Formats: sequence, C-alpha cells, structure tokens
Amino acid sequence: MGWFSAPDYWLSRLVFLRALAVIYVIAFLVAANQFRPLLGERGILPIPRFVRAVPFRRSPSLFHFHYSDRFFATVAWTGVALSTALLAGAADTTPLWGSMLLWLVPWALYLSIVNVGQIWYGFGWETLLVETGFLAIFLGPSHVAPPALVLWLLRWLVFRVEFGAGLIKIRGDRCWRDLTCLRYHHETQPLPGPLSWRFHHLPMALHKIEVLANHFAQLVVPVLLFAPQPVARWAAVVVIVTQSWLVLSGNFAWLNVVTITIAIPALGDSLLHNVVPLSAPTSLAHPPVWDEVVVITVAAVIAVLSVQPARNLVSRRQRMNASFDPLRLVNTYGAFGSITRVRHEIVLEGTADVALTPQSVWHEYEFKGKPGDPTRRPPQVAPYHLRLDWLMWFAALSPAYAEDWFVPLVLRLLENDAATLKLLRKNPFPDDPPAFVRARLFEYRFTSREDRRATGAWWHRTLVGEYLRPVQRRVASTQVP
Repeated sequence: MGWFSAPDYWLSRLVFLRALAVIYVIAFLVAANQFRPLLGERGILPIPRFVRAVPFRRSPSLFHFHYSDRFFATVAWTGVALSTALLAGAADTTPLWGSMLLWLVPWALYLSIVNVGQIWYGFGWETLLVETGFLAIFLGPSHVAPPALVLWLLRWLVFRVEFGAGLIKIRGDRCWRDLTCLRYHHETQPLPGPLSWRFHHLPMALHKIEVLANHFAQLVVPVLLFAPQPVARWAAVVVIVTQSWLVLSGNFAWLNVVTITIAIPALGDSLLHNVVPLSAPTSLAHPPVWDEVVVITVAAVIAVLSVQPARNLVSRRQRMNASFDPLRLVNTYGAFGSITRVRHEIVLEGTADVALTPQSVWHEYEFKGKPGDPTRRPPQVAPYHLRLDWLMWFAALSPAYAEDWFVPLVLRLLENDAATLKLLRKNPFPDDPPAFVRARLFEYRFTSREDRRATGAWWHRTLVGEYLRPVQRRVASTQVP
C-alpha cells in the first residue's frame, strides 16, 4: 500500500462498495416501510414534534427545513433508488467528483433520517452505517486507484467496532469473565433466529469456547488489523468468520453484515481474488491533486474527532454506541456488556367484549419477529430491521424503556390503525377494533430436546403478571403525551 494510492486494493474496494450499497438499500427500505406509524405526522413519536424541540445544530437533518409524510417517503425511496444504482455500478461510470456526489447523497439522506429517528433509530448499527457511508464518499470510482488513507480509516473503524465490543464485555457482566454468558445469551437475545434454539442447546464446553473465541476476536485480533500484510489480511478473515457466526446465531439487523463489509478492504486483492475472480484495469488513474487534498483533510478531521472515542475506549466508564458529533462521523460501539439471564416477553391482547368479566375472551397480537406463539419457530429477519419488535424486547426489560411510546402504541391498536397494524404479523380484529387492549408479561424459555420432539413447541412460557391493565380508547387517549 503506497503512501496515498493503493492499487492492490482495487477489488477489495469494489466488493466493499457493492456490499455497502446492498446495506443502504435495506436500510432505506426499512425506513420507507416503517416510518409512517413510528415517526410520521400521526406516528407514535412524530418527527414534526421532534424538530420543533431539537435545533438543527444538535441534530442536522433535511426535515428541519420541511416535513410531511410524502416528503419522508420521497427521501426514503430516493435512497432506495440511488443505492440500487450504486449497486449496479453507477458511480464507476462517472468522473471522480461525480462518484463522490453519488455516494454523498445517500449518506446525507440517511443521516437526515437517523438524526430525527429518536428511540426507533437509537441502535449502534445506525451510526455505524452513517460513519461507513461517509468514508465511502472518498474511495473513488473503479478507474481511479483507491486512496490508502481511507482504507486505513476503515481499519480504524472496524478496530473500534470490535475492540469497543470486547472491552464493554470484559469490563461488564461477570459471565464474560467466567465464560458462561452464552449459556443464556442465545435464549435471551432480542430476536432469536431459526438456529438460536440449536445454539442454545450446544454443550456448555462449546459455549465456553464461543466466549473465548469472542474475546480473542474482539480483544486481540483488532490490533492486528494495523499490522503489515499478510497479518492484517488474516485478522480481517477472523473478523469476518466470527461475525458470520453471529449472523447464524441471531437477528441483529445489519450490525454483523456491515461489520463484515468494513473488514473486507483489509483483505487485499490477492486473497479476495480467489473468491471474486475479477482483475483491476491494466492502468488505474492516479487521484488528482485536489482529491489528495480532500482525502488528507478528511483524514485530519477524523483524527481530531477520534480523540474522544479513543479516550472512551480506555475509560473505566466506557460509553456504548455513543456519538460525539452531530454528523456522527466518529462514534463508539459495543453490545451486550450485560447479559439477561431470564427472557421476558410482553404479550399484547385485545377483546371485543365491551364489559370485562372473567369469561372475556382475549386474542393475542402476533409480531413479525419477536417470540409470541410458543409453537412458532423463531424467524430469520436480519439484515432487515424490525424496529418495533426490538423495542418490545427493551420494554420487557423495564417499563422505563417504553415510557414515551408504549401507551401511544396501545391507542393505535384500539383504533385499528392500518399503518401500525402493518408492523405486526397478525391482527386478531380485522373487521372492528377491540373494545379493550391489555399487556401481560411472560417468562419465555427454550424447550428441551425432549419437549420439542413431544410437543413441537420451541418455547415454554409462564405468566409473570400484568404489564398494562386493560384500557379502553378513551382511557388510553388521556395518557398519550
């Protein structure tokens, strides 16, 4: 890798940018499909109310200048279209400045969404996508040699993702140190996947090996990303393999996929060529002077903005998934510093009975991803992101996580709000809205192998108690902020 251009990373850049374009497509699709009930003008946490309360300088977004549901839909579907064009190679058919512009637009659009997304966009993979998308702007099209400085910045990014996650674990829950966390995690993670039941039933010795492998991959391997090749290449391979293991074991939206993506540039073309048999053009243009100036300036800005995240890494009070600047250019990352031992789930139910009696019949609302019906196999939803399902997991941990949005959600169920019901898998009241809605808390645990064979169920569930007493529409309305 030269001091500025890195022609030996041409294929790595190509694969990285195509993979990032796929993630952008998914992210904008999620935004387009879910914004109306969550953030729209009649949404649970409306964007217009947010932009009135939070100034532009604190949360820069296009929606500070104008908001309507139609405008948001236009932004989201423009992001889908442009990301699809980037996937097809549109940026490689333009001059260098045109390629930068084509990657700048989806970054600005998605930043605008994240910065007004409130709790629905309060996940680490949102800022990770924004930070990755910003660096992609400066990688250049396929007819120009990749800039080495940006490739180093991508290594710094994957280092922070992995090392931050490793430190938050080793400093956090004791089970990460005694190697027992994965005895619980596969069962209690936010959205288990189709293989999570099987991962949970691995022998305890293998669970300990999983934890040891995680510590190695997140506390040792990230340092090796800065070593000369081929060491950095094999460090990236370890990152990709361990993140792929996480893809198999659960549903974490695009967190694992984008981490794999930012590790790809460290592979170098000599290894990647064995998987993707494409060759670089015989002569790659050297970046013009103005581009060198831009890239050096960006690298300097990233270096300055990295001071606080670097301090956070070594701090005993390490913050997880935090941003230190409103453009989210350099962030901190981490996940599962503490592990839940018991899985609780909120089950929402409605009844058509206008007068409640012990004989009232309650019907359960089913969600697309989160556990509900014990006989339903946990589905594969990642890299798609079910925002409501994820927040329901947090709400089950503590009502404090649901103060702003849970009662408004119940109100919309009492109204049979069409947009909200699209977030669910099944509405038990397709014709008329329910008279009452309630929420109950259950403990869920995976069935044993014997129970699974005998009953076909994936889960046992036991009632813990009432989460929200039965409410009517007029009562819920008085509680909406």
